[in-house]
Amino acid sequence: MNLRDLRYLVAVAEHKHFGRAAQACFVSQPTLSTQLKKLEETLDVTLIERTNRQVMLSPAGEQIVQQAQKILREVNTLTSMAEQYRDPLGGDFRLGIIPTIAPYLLPKILSPMRRAFPNLRLQLTEGQTAQITRMLKQGDLDAIILALPLDDDGLTELPLYNEPFLFAASKNHAKAKKTSVSLADLENEEVLLLEDGHCLRDQALDVCNAHQAVENTSFRATSLETLRQMVASNAGITLMPKLAVHKGSGVRYIPFKGQPPHRIVGLCWRTTSTRTALLEELGAVLKKAAAQELLA
Repeated sequence: MNLRDLRYLVAVAEHKHFGRAAQACFVSQPTLSTQLKKLEETLDVTLIERTNRQVMLSPAGEQIVQQAQKILREVNTLTSMAEQYRDPLGGDFRLGIIPTIAPYLLPKILSPMRRAFPNLRLQLTEGQTAQITRMLKQGDLDAIILALPLDDDGLTELPLYNEPFLFAASKNHAKAKKTSVSLADLENEEVLLLEDGHCLRDQALDVCNAHQAVENTSFRATSLETLRQMVASNAGITLMPKLAVHKGSGVRYIPFKGQPPHRIVGLCWRTTSTRTALLEELGAVLKKAAAQELLA
């Protein structure tokens, strides 16, 4: 038995699919399956119930996965402690970030991070809020960037910036020539939103419901870029985070008057993390970089 096999088992438990688990572990599916078979032989117990349609953990597998997760968390803690003593601001650093932030924020912060922490080896994981939060709690990530709040006593939250939403409409939309809009302008507008699982969907939906906008339920986008193209075709309007705005896409981005709807983007880590000093310094670097972009 080794740590690698425990990671394979936990991946299968998370993905409920051998192919996706193998992809997440950067190995071939036959390799992953063979190692899990060997693990079952070593433990002399069936861990996984295999059928043509699905992958399920056996009762014994459920309990062993829970223990494996604890073991992997402890190993990650030991590794982090050793790296902290060798170089408090260096070593491997695993950062998770949600898809509605990653492509727009990362190009702005990677260079400042490299300058501030030249010995830090950054490993990035993009995933929806539930996924990266779970990975953080399991010890598979050191920190995550996402929309706050999470309201979890086991996690420390550091707000980085408030990101306003803009009214995004086709250049052919009736309100496209406005220089600013009010929340009342959302009334009766057909709004395009992301699919379930994106926290941005929930935030935008709350704003729209509060101001009598109507969701277009026949279409839900998988990404902001898909949403942008649908808006450009005049299929509806949406609320677009400021850092995701770019010109020349057939879309007009109109600011809201007064206090615009917004989301709070923050950095989160386990309260028990041994790398608090690094995380706090990292938060300061990210705050400064994001502020410069939002004011640009």
